[in-house]
Amino acid sequence: MLLHDTALIYGRYLRQSLRSRFALLFGVLMPLLYLLFFGPLLTGLPLGGPGSSWQLLVPGLLLQLGLFGASFAGFSIIIEKGHGVVERMRVTPVSRLALLLGRVLRDATVFLFQAVLLVLAALVMGLRAPLAGVLIGFAFVALLTVSLAALSYALAMRIDTPQGFGPTVNALTMPSMLLSGLMLPMTLGPAWLDVLSHLMPFRYLVDAVRDAYVGAYATAHMLYGALVAVGLTVLAVTVGTRVFRTAGP
Repeated sequence: MLLHDTALIYGRYLRQSLRSRFALLFGVLMPLLYLLFFGPLLTGLPLGGPGSSWQLLVPGLLLQLGLFGASFAGFSIIIEKGHGVVERMRVTPVSRLALLLGRVLRDATVFLFQAVLLVLAALVMGLRAPLAGVLIGFAFVALLTVSLAALSYALAMRIDTPQGFGPTVNALTMPSMLLSGLMLPMTLGPAWLDVLSHLMPFRYLVDAVRDAYVGAYATAHMLYGALVAVGLTVLAVTVGTRVFRTAGP
């Protein structure tokens, strides 16, 4: 029943996304702008890591796509709450876990599609990376999307207005982006900033995907990144399911 219910919710929201093709393409616009206008500035610069500048930048842009897109996914819940959609779903026999999984799997599908577009554009710009590394990067994007979307939906279930939700998410995502080394490796900064960045979970995902893009798979970065990604996903889905079960009247 869980698989059946999840498939129903997933199909419902995926059809909504497919009807909004402009939103699908607009979501990848910011990483594409970084790729087109920021990427060429890094060509030939010593960035303190193996591989080319594209192999350092593109993994960060992929995770930036998941970070910002999934973190704001909860806006849809706020709109649905205002129209009574969430409460009507919660009084049905559908599993509370399915109500969450269907949504986050739709989000993962959308962001994977956008990630593919981003990598294709990067290949045109000059990116060269092993196929296995690119696929590993997609896996990390999917896990990051599922975890952050689940937490975003959980937060939106507790907040009633977009005016309260937006600033809260911004206050969390901006430090995450700046301290995780999405744009440039944190090792380029002062030692205290590099140490501080290790307190940010996304740092480990960025380092893992960058290793994958240069073909280094059996590394400590890869191990830590996988552990953090899986752990964060399990925690986020657990929290999100509990909130879906208990929040509201």
